[in-house]
Amino acid sequence: MQFLDLIGRHGSCRPDVFGPTLALALSLGLVLPHAQAAAEAEGLTLAQAQQRALARSRALPAADASAAAARELAVAAARLPDPVLRAGIDNLPVSGTDRFNIGSDFMTMRTIGVMQELTAPDKRRLRAAGMEAVADQALAEKAVATARIERETALAWFDLYFARQVDDLARQQVSQAQLDLQAAQAAYRGGKGSRGDVFAARGRVGTAQDKADESDTRVDTARRALARWAGRDADVAPASLPDIDRIRIDPGVLDTELAHHPEITVLDREEAVARTQARLAEANRHPDWTVEVSLQHRGQGYSNMVSVGVSVPLQWDRKHRQDRELAAALLQADRIGDEREESLRAHTAEVRALLDGWRSARRRLARYRHELEPLAAERSAAVLAAYRGGKAALADVLAARRNELDVRLQALQIEGAAAQRWAQLNYLYPSDRGTAASSHHPEAMP
Repeated sequence: MQFLDLIGRHGSCRPDVFGPTLALALSLGLVLPHAQAAAEAEGLTLAQAQQRALARSRALPAADASAAAARELAVAAARLPDPVLRAGIDNLPVSGTDRFNIGSDFMTMRTIGVMQELTAPDKRRLRAAGMEAVADQALAEKAVATARIERETALAWFDLYFARQVDDLARQQVSQAQLDLQAAQAAYRGGKGSRGDVFAARGRVGTAQDKADESDTRVDTARRALARWAGRDADVAPASLPDIDRIRIDPGVLDTELAHHPEITVLDREEAVARTQARLAEANRHPDWTVEVSLQHRGQGYSNMVSVGVSVPLQWDRKHRQDRELAAALLQADRIGDEREESLRAHTAEVRALLDGWRSARRRLARYRHELEPLAAERSAAVLAAYRGGKAALADVLAARRNELDVRLQALQIEGAAAQRWAQLNYLYPSDRGTAASSHHPEAMP
């Protein structure tokens, strides 16, 4: 029921004083809260926006390419080095009657041979394992990128969703402030108000318009942020808010779950690479041999010859070279392990803080939805009934309605904060994680 229907039944209403105000109320469609009709514009659900963001990302194909390249190198690393072909002329005279004659001196030989480095099988295996570990690290980094894209898209989606909701309320507040101004002007003309009331009402109109402008800017900014992930034409679908009372992690086993966080997994893979490099450095303390076989062809009348040789590096300064390389590799692996432990502690503290904020916001939101909003609506109804009975002024009705809009705005802001924390918690992992930790865990409100 609209203001005109409700207030017009009050016999003491003076049309010459309040008529313009009531007409404005009818034209603005100011009805009881939650009864306004909003057009359902088309847009993307959160899941659709995330799917588009993942499809548009170039970071994920880059990670796949990096992993594939490392696996290709792993195959190559497991093979022996290429043999070396050696060809040349030995003992060629450069003076005398036989100079530059390759067939006259018995010592001159045309040589052709093959040299092969015999890399130890365990070294080749470790090199291949190292490249496989690099590939695993690239896939772990892909999981980090996937979770980040889904999380950032969700944050942008929520930002635009709630920016639109706040913008709608801001426009209602402008309409309410204009109604207040009309009422103050009508009361002043009828001798029932003061110029101070008119000035105060004008100030409320200016403040409300300023907030509306600010909310418009926030909508534009949020739209551009979502477009960065989901494309230029991305928009939110009204009435498609996901269930922010359920998360995909189990707070009861948080420490265990976070040990498998994508960023921790990346450090695990990086440490595995470093440990493999350390084992390879240990294997390099034993030198590889090189075998060479060559044929020497001499001039006519002289015998051809075959040479066989073995080359072995002399690690005469092992304590300053190979041992130092091994020590450096071990220290590098220890460094990554320490960074992993520190990162896990930081993630645990951050997630626990997010959980606390999410729970607090949900409690506050429940209080607003079940107590404060109904109370504000009941107050508006009571003041309106008192006005109809001649026991309250129109200004009281407008003030009650203004308070009701403020309460709804505060509830919306709290819901937005809860949604932001939900997104950060729910997308710690990629949504296609496919493990037991991916199940939803609701929490009962206290």
